[in-house]
Amino acid sequence: MFEYIPYAQAVLAEVNKAVLGKSDEIREIMTAFLANGHVLLEDIPGVGKTTLASAFAAAMGLQKKRVQFTPDVMPSDLTGFSIYRRDEDKFVFQEGSVFTNLLLADEINRTSPKTQSALLEVMEERRVSVEGITRDVPDPFLVIATQNPSGSSGTQPLPEAQIDRFMITLSLGYPDFQSELEIARSVGAGARTDIVKTILNAEMIKVMQADIHNIYIKDEVFEYILQLVEATRRHPHIEQGASPRATIALVRCSRAAAWLAGRQFVIPSDVTNQLPYVLSHRIILNSTARMGSIRKQDIINQIAQSIDMPYMGARK
Repeated sequence: MFEYIPYAQAVLAEVNKAVLGKSDEIREIMTAFLANGHVLLEDIPGVGKTTLASAFAAAMGLQKKRVQFTPDVMPSDLTGFSIYRRDEDKFVFQEGSVFTNLLLADEINRTSPKTQSALLEVMEERRVSVEGITRDVPDPFLVIATQNPSGSSGTQPLPEAQIDRFMITLSLGYPDFQSELEIARSVGAGARTDIVKTILNAEMIKVMQADIHNIYIKDEVFEYILQLVEATRRHPHIEQGASPRATIALVRCSRAAAWLAGRQFVIPSDVTNQLPYVLSHRIILNSTARMGSIRKQDIINQIAQSIDMPYMGARK
């Protein structure tokens, strides 16, 4: 089960060469990929999101495409379309941007709701239907989407039902002083992704994703996961709690985190470590919380502290 862990660790090391000072975030994105999930980055422009996606694609041996979302991007740009070829006397399907392994969907909240919906449908179904014909996208199919901060010029917020399709959300933020100093020193030395070595390939990644399902979870830990998710539905500062999709995502991410740590079983800290990444985009604060400037992170921490971790020792 764990023969590929050294390869996964090597991928982390390679990506850390290209994106400096973000080892925790890189590890979390790798965790989501192992769990076969998609990632949403909520960030300002220029903090290295494109470099991050390129580095992961290079280290994992995946085909990568990037779409810069603007109001004029159409659903057919993503899913594909047919054109008539006179020399062949027939319509030929032209694949859209989603026919790749790793898609960087940049500034997804700048495009129309119809185009947003087309991408998120492919993320869920991992196939597209064009002109009555259904085509599978490559396997694995992973998405790193970015969105500008809420209220930025020209943005259209993702509906809650669509944002729920992302397994995790996080922010890279600004690099620390030493990391940015190293970035400054390397200006003009070529793209940082040029130094990234290829460690994996698509078939190896599929094996690793299958291995995740063999990680054992005790019934008490399953109950702990559900207690955490249910607590979001009863909290006095939360208007809309996490859906059952959050429960599924928390199970999958916890298993992936345990696998990446070299364990055959999930422990409660695997769950609590994944909690902010899985829940923060799935809860909606009520007006009292917003008026009081209460942060989602504070509420999630409060929920985690309010529920006792299950005992992991052997039953007597």
